[in-house]
This record gives sequence, C-alpha cells and structure tokens, in this order.
Amino acid sequence: MDFEAFFKNELAELHDEGRYRVFAELKRHRGEFPRASRFKDGAASNVTVWCSNDYLGMGQCPTVIAAMQEAIETCGAGAGGTRNISGTNYYHVQLEQELADLHHKEAALIFTSGYVSNWATLGTLGEKIPGLIIFSDALNHASMIEGIRHGKSARAIFRHNDLNDLEAKLKAADPAAPKMIAFESVYSMDGDIAPIKEICDLADKYGAMTYLDEVHAVGMYGPRGGGVAEREGLMDRITIIEGTLGKAFGVMGGYITGSKALVDFIRSFASGFIFTTALPPALAAGAVASIRHLKVSQIERTRHRERVETLRAKLDRQGIPHMPNPSHIVPVMVGDASKCKWISDILLDDFGVYVQPINYPTVPRKTERLRFTPTPLHTDADMDHLVSALHSLWSQCALARAVA
Repeated sequence: MDFEAFFKNELAELHDEGRYRVFAELKRHRGEFPRASRFKDGAASNVTVWCSNDYLGMGQCPTVIAAMQEAIETCGAGAGGTRNISGTNYYHVQLEQELADLHHKEAALIFTSGYVSNWATLGTLGEKIPGLIIFSDALNHASMIEGIRHGKSARAIFRHNDLNDLEAKLKAADPAAPKMIAFESVYSMDGDIAPIKEICDLADKYGAMTYLDEVHAVGMYGPRGGGVAEREGLMDRITIIEGTLGKAFGVMGGYITGSKALVDFIRSFASGFIFTTALPPALAAGAVASIRHLKVSQIERTRHRERVETLRAKLDRQGIPHMPNPSHIVPVMVGDASKCKWISDILLDDFGVYVQPINYPTVPRKTERLRFTPTPLHTDADMDHLVSALHSLWSQCALARAVA
C-alpha cells in the first residue's frame, strides 16, 4: 500500500469539502482578554477571540495567576510522576476537596482533562460492572462515546433529550441488569439543556445510576457555579457529576465527583488515571483559586448572562440567524461547509475576528455553523464590530436572513 498517497488523498477530500481544519497561532495578552496576537507568515496582527471556552475569562484572573505563580515558586514546574508514584501533591488534595464540596459529594478525583475523565470513568464502569447497560444520549461528547466503547458493556443510544425513547429502551432492557444513564447538561454545539429532573425520575423508576457531564456548565450556572444540576437543586440525585477545569474555571484538567466508594473504585481501577502523570501543582492551585472565587462571586455570571443577551439582540436586528437555546452558546447558522470556512477566514484576515467554523463530523452536514461564546469581557464595541462584519459577509454569500 502507498501510505503517503492514502494520507494525501484523505486530506485532499477534507480540503475539497471545506472541512480541513487550520489552527490559528495565537498569543493571548495577559489582562487584555479577549484580545490576542495572531501570527501568520512571520507577521503579527491583533484579533478578538470569539470562540474561547474560557467562558468567564478566569484564565486571566489575577487571583488565579497569583495562585499558580505561588505554586511554581513553592513546588516547581511538574508533579513528578503519576499520582501513585510521588505525584500526589498538596494542591491536588485541596482541589479534590473543593470539587467535592462544590457538588455536595463525598469525594472527587481529578484527571488530566475532561476527555480523560469521561473516557476513564465510563470505560472502567463498563468493564468492571457485570452486565451493565449504559443508556447514552445520541449527542453525547466523543469522550463519553469512546469511554463507553472502551468498556465493552451493553449500550443503548436514545434520541437526544427524548424521554419517551429513553423510557422505551429502559423498559425493554432486562429488569435485573444494572443500568446507567449517561448524558450532558449543556450540549456545546446546539446549546440546549437536558431535562435532568425527568431523567433522574426515569433512573429512579428503573433503578439506574446517572452520569452527568457538566463540562460546559460548571462555573457558569448555580449560585456557586456547581452547574445546571445545582441551579435546579438536583445534585443529590446524580450518581456521578463530571466536569472540567479547562472551560469556565480557566485552567486545565477534568474530574468526577460521587460517593467515597465510587470515586475510590475509579481511582483504583481506571488505567487512564493510574498510568498518567499528575497535573502540575500550579494548575491545581490555579483551579482551587478559580473555584473558590466563583463559589462566592456572582459578578462574572451576571455580566456574562447580560453579554449573551446583548449579542443575541444585536444579531436579531441584522437578521443573522442563530439557534435559540437557554444557554450561553450562540451558534450562528451557515448551513454550508465551504461558506462557513470562507466566512471564518475572512472574519479573521479582514476583520480581526477569530471564530472557528464548526463542520461535519462535529455537527451534521447542512448544519455548519460559527459557534460564538461571548464573555463578560466582550464590549459593546466588540459586538458591533462582529455583527457589522457578519452583516457584510452574509450579503456577499447570499445567505438567508432570519425573519424578525
């Protein structure tokens, strides 16, 4: 086989379909988020970042930065090994205590990323619990899907947020089989939110555990940033709450929370935890500072909600179609992969606006979009510049406008 020809042909197909992904080389400016420098062909230009998952700008928070600097001065750069081999640090223990408290759970366990926490936990449960059936929402994140596949347990995929389909599949399953329902709170591409209470009701009715991915919700929702389950008073009904430190908390890492026995079970059996180097102490210290801040501060969340509403209103006035949803995600719908990438490129090159095109397979074909994530730090001037640019490009592409 001509391997090089195969690789090139596959890449050429991505180019032809407008789905080839190009990374923007950026340098964020401390204290000036969402401003950044973009580097291309040896030249630098200024851009405004509109697609960051640092939803609240906590990656630039002076308190978080100071905590990380102090940890580096105290402990040095790296963790020194896996958690089992010299890698468990004072800051790791503090962080797990803060996370357990955030979600009102007995224990927490941190991982190197949200992807790993999902993959390792779901995979371990699927592998170790005899006869387990995992009921998985059709739009669950790739990390959840891969974890469920890795565990090789029986699985049933229910239509997205469809309670009738979920119950039909629960009812059809062996009543004696152990069961778990795996789903997300905020789905990051459409920005819709799961019916958590109703899913918990079904879990109680059919004796199932619940696994809730809150990665796009922690820090953002609830009086202390515990996520949608906290906002709705449902955390006690969830068996496992999984989250990330790399989005609203502004640092890096993933975690699970649950009972002491469950968390210890994952700690003891999950290869994705056991055999990987621990998070650097500075990252753990920064996460602790961020979580503690957002447990008591409402400023960021209040300002963020206002900014999202303002951007949506400005888009509406220009007829720029965006998907309605109850969350902070603002998907602007294009519906064509090539045009989506072209608009993204022109926004960056000509207007200094950085937003990545979201194409298949992340979203279905013909639903291609630009996914905007306004933050508390985006100004009215930023929004006016963005919407004006979109207005111009919408006309050039002859794309349909939303009807007021």
